[in-house]
Amino acid sequence: MESFDKLGLIEPILRALRKAQYEKPTPIQADAIPPLLEGRDLMGIAQTGTGKTAAFAIPMLQRFAETDVPPARKSPRALILTPTRELANQVSASIKTYGRYLNIVSTAVYGGVSIIPQARTLARGVDILVATPGRLLDLMNQNMLYLDSLEVFVLDEADRMLDMGFINDIKRIIAALPVKKQSLFFSATMPVAASRLAGSLLKNPAQVKINPLATTAEKVEQKVLFVDRKDKEALLLSLLEDSSIYRALVFTRTKHRANNIAKKLNSNRVNADAIHGNKSQGARMQALRNFSAGKTRVLVATDVASRGIDVRGITHVINFEMPNEPESYVHRIGRTARAGASGEAISFCDGDERSYLCDIERTIKASIPIDEEHPYHSKHAASSRPSGNVPAKRRNFRPRRRQFRSPAGR
Repeated sequence: MESFDKLGLIEPILRALRKAQYEKPTPIQADAIPPLLEGRDLMGIAQTGTGKTAAFAIPMLQRFAETDVPPARKSPRALILTPTRELANQVSASIKTYGRYLNIVSTAVYGGVSIIPQARTLARGVDILVATPGRLLDLMNQNMLYLDSLEVFVLDEADRMLDMGFINDIKRIIAALPVKKQSLFFSATMPVAASRLAGSLLKNPAQVKINPLATTAEKVEQKVLFVDRKDKEALLLSLLEDSSIYRALVFTRTKHRANNIAKKLNSNRVNADAIHGNKSQGARMQALRNFSAGKTRVLVATDVASRGIDVRGITHVINFEMPNEPESYVHRIGRTARAGASGEAISFCDGDERSYLCDIERTIKASIPIDEEHPYHSKHAASSRPSGNVPAKRRNFRPRRRQFRSPAGR
């Protein structure tokens, strides 16, 4: 597919896409938009960062623009369910971008802020509602929101919502939906629980699978650094002496460690901030704005908070701790090399995390090259790694010759 013009989109949407400098559809957009314009249910599986939001938002906007039905009070025409408030804001912003020349009203609702302004917005009527499960149920339970006028339902990042324990909330929400509706199910991976949920929700869906399940983005250069746990902070500081790492996203498994790492970096004159579930909504949004603007060089995040981080120009993803779920590795490193760019993923692995590394390699069906040249390489951590079948031959890391260019003015 060479351009959006070939997809049968209306001129106001095409103009908005040109304004946003969208030159041509990504594979999932090219494959998903036509059946969605026909009104079909759809299951979309694609790596993070491949353009899923536009794939479901553009047909929805066109549908509502062509029917031109005013939204009912407290009852949206479309509901997009997302796992985090950051992702809700991101999706809502994208919808406004694609629909800038349309008379379509959209908003996002999520916890951590007052429910009253959100209820007032819904009372005036919105076409498209982006919501997190908990706040959506709060609004429904207080009779501030009804779903009886719903025409389109989108379950976004379904695998992560199941990981976060939202299954019961999702089932309650699905039970409240009207029988006649268009249902869309989007996810980067498809664990068994997600597949069952999709089967109960979708009717004769079109299926779009852009990449094999649990594969990593092609342009992400990966490597693993074996290191003793006590040396991880020193290793991180050592890596950040490299000026080519000018926008790095560092992952930890806990909120407490995210705070500690950010504090340690700042004390060593590396501008850093932490983002996780204990932060207020205002603090999280400010941290993202600073990171996106380049005021903060390093953002330290937990897996839950990372969904919705769609920042251009992330040069490096650093796994300070190996994720204990292989799918999380795919999502983490997908924060770089977005929209066709290249990036690097660096994983710190201590002796106790060797089983996590093996699980990741079995899941992605590839071995991750080892970098033994860093100053904190631990032979103990490397040698204590358990044996396991990985499909690709183990090799040492040899970096490609590539330079990251800093944005203008930096």
